[in-house]
Amino acid sequence: MPHYFKEAVESICESIRFDSSLAQHSAKMPFGKGAYDCLCHFLSLAEKLGFETHNYDGYVGEVVFGHGEPFAILCHLDVVPAGDGWTKPPFGGIVEDGKIWGRGAMDDKGPAICTLYALKALKDRGFYPQKQIKLIVGCNEENGWGCIDYYEKVATLPETGFSPDADFPVIYAEKGILHVRLHYPLPTAPFYFLEGGTSANMVCDTCEATPRSLGTKRLLSSGLEIRGKKLISHGKSAHGSTPEKGVNAIRPMLEYFGAKNETIRKIVSDLFDDRFGLKELADETGHLTLSPDLIKYRKGELQIVCDIRYPATVPVEAVHEKLLKLGVKYETLHHQAPLYHDKNSELVQTLLSVYEACTGEKADPIAIGGGTYARALKNGVGFGPEMEGDEAVIHQPDEYITLDRVDLLLNVYERAIEKLTK
Repeated sequence: MPHYFKEAVESICESIRFDSSLAQHSAKMPFGKGAYDCLCHFLSLAEKLGFETHNYDGYVGEVVFGHGEPFAILCHLDVVPAGDGWTKPPFGGIVEDGKIWGRGAMDDKGPAICTLYALKALKDRGFYPQKQIKLIVGCNEENGWGCIDYYEKVATLPETGFSPDADFPVIYAEKGILHVRLHYPLPTAPFYFLEGGTSANMVCDTCEATPRSLGTKRLLSSGLEIRGKKLISHGKSAHGSTPEKGVNAIRPMLEYFGAKNETIRKIVSDLFDDRFGLKELADETGHLTLSPDLIKYRKGELQIVCDIRYPATVPVEAVHEKLLKLGVKYETLHHQAPLYHDKNSELVQTLLSVYEACTGEKADPIAIGGGTYARALKNGVGFGPEMEGDEAVIHQPDEYITLDRVDLLLNVYERAIEKLTK
């Protein structure tokens, strides 16, 4: 095992214990106290390991190693909310059954810590990079990238690098990301209250409503839970880019009320049955995915936030053309253009060779629906930590990273950084 395996495990556990999900901001803590404290912990650790660090006003941090042309490694320390359904403490950072458990273990605190200790291992054996490595750790990756926007105002973002916040072997393409809020007029709603979901990029796992009246017979076959005057629908969370891995709690709730309401039936048809063929848009990076992740009833309308991941070579205008066919008002909350990189580039092929050397597996670059900091770079790709066959744990209850994966990441990132910066 690498020399710093034990230290890396301990540091990952410490980092997980900070609830760094988006919270009330202040002048010194732009994304909340948890994210700020987690950033300070990471930079303090880096300083103890002998590295130069910068804290850019609580938005983003930086660890610097070497001189020359800048090379970026982009990670994030913020997390999505814990959500429900955990059997382990979401911010416990405990080690059991060969795994480190907690929110952020895989996404992205574990890989960030492993990258830091990979730099330390290189430093200890006398390696001095011919490029200036900038390990950049943001605190707002899950909610709009305000950290990267701020970094670009106060520092210079390198053009080339990778982000250990995706999949192995190498991510050469990422779909475009579009979050939209749809406004469906519902002046005579069959409920007083309806709300569900915790984040725009997480499949809704709980939806609640207070109906104006209860249809007992329909309830028996709906699968909904009755709790006092409330109806509750339960699903299973998943990353918004892979909605097929979750169970959306919004659908059964809308189907129950839609049995006697034409507008609500239309919403189900639009967003779940894909009446206008949004999911037909496709290319080599896959089909468009659509995940209605947040819903609330306000002032005579149902507002639904959808996470759309569109194919990398499809123009965003084609997506908007489809959305216009829904015939309802909508607004764009967030948009990130796709990442599309040459599979045969030196960056991709170097990382691919490192992966193959460390795992013994021959592999090809892949495309994903998730969005990483790599797309902030002119010449960037995603590189780990997930592998084909892994249990889906990111953005889900009981997130974990195995100790074996920590061991692998320490090796992979040490070799990759050395080859790319020597």
